[in-house]
Amino acid sequence: MTLLPEDGKLFFELMWKLQYYVNQKNGFHKKITSPDEYANLPTEKKLKARDTLWKHPELIEAYVQENPDKLPSEELGIIQKWSGFIKGSFFLLRHLKKGSIFIGNDNQVYSVHGIQDALDEVIPSYALPLMVEAILLPFKGRIIYDGLLQSYSVSIGGGIRSNLDHAYTVAKHKDRVITTLEPELAAPKIIKPKKTALPQLKELTAAMEKIKGDSPLQNSALNLARLCLGLSIADAEGKFTPDEIESQARKIVKASNRLLNLLNIMEED
Repeated sequence: MTLLPEDGKLFFELMWKLQYYVNQKNGFHKKITSPDEYANLPTEKKLKARDTLWKHPELIEAYVQENPDKLPSEELGIIQKWSGFIKGSFFLLRHLKKGSIFIGNDNQVYSVHGIQDALDEVIPSYALPLMVEAILLPFKGRIIYDGLLQSYSVSIGGGIRSNLDHAYTVAKHKDRVITTLEPELAAPKIIKPKKTALPQLKELTAAMEKIKGDSPLQNSALNLARLCLGLSIADAEGKFTPDEIESQARKIVKASNRLLNLLNIMEED
């Protein structure tokens, strides 16, 4: 997903104005005399101003206070919020319709938008997961990057990939995917009425209590099914404490092992 075309254009206009200001303060390219000239420089010649900006974020506030380009307050506000940037190494895990998944320190999961080009065009899905160095920025309620991603040729084995998938799954199910760096602009969460399978689960439990197996194998399988149903009912009723979860899990593991042993014995016969 990318920004709207007009927003993508606005982002780069503001970024080049800010970097030109940094360039002028530090004298990197003395022959450049306007933001438009700076914008036309190749990427490698913008790196000094870009890197200096993120090493000295106080330059953002200095630009806002001076406002050398006579920007309106709304655009100055966008730039000022860039002081809340996040710089670091991230694992780019996957591309989704709602944004690309970046995983940073402490398994923080971010949903990041492309600017003018979709991120799956910048870094194709077949190359993922990939470690990248990035600057994440707020922009009108969304998270973008500063226009430059530096990738690392780091081998990502199955263990790391599994950990990344787990971190994303946990964040997704616990509603911890960070979609904005501007909490005041976050869309209100709509809590949908939760459908419950509790009546059907109780019906199944009552029916299974009346069933007796014709063999040890059937009884073992039925016992495991009853334990799993009990777990589902407790979850639906919201009655679980961590100790109860652990106790119930141990019973299920024990019942599963008993069933597995019976199946092994049958194979021996």
